[in-house]
Amino acid sequence: QVQLQESGPGLVKPSQTLSLTCTVSGASITTSYYAWSWIRQPPGKGLEWMGIITYDGSTYYSPSLKSRTSISRDTSKDQFSLQLSSVTPEDTAVYYCNGNTRRNDYWGQGTQVTVSS
Repeated sequence: QVQLQESGPGLVKPSQTLSLTCTVSGASITTSYYAWSWIRQPPGKGLEWMGIITYDGSTYYSPSLKSRTSISRDTSKDQFSLQLSSVTPEDTAVYYCNGNTRRNDYWGQGTQVTVSS
């Protein structure tokens, strides 16, 4: 029943800010103990956890990305968003949103983001 859908630009210019939104259906992002994450996979590499926002709005980030990453939410729309600033071509990846509802772990289908001028 729970579905996640990423949306946002597929192409971002170097030095700009990457912004993606995950829309959740079938669950409320404010339900107690639910948690919502962003994960990415560069081409030919493994999954990299970026950060998380919990049901009460607490955020935690990967140490390697903390300085450039911000996760926020719009509770009225059951959406949470990712902002990654000062991007370079090394940020090119498939970006996934993920939700843990305690009962299950859910993934969006992923969205390709290319950083290029």
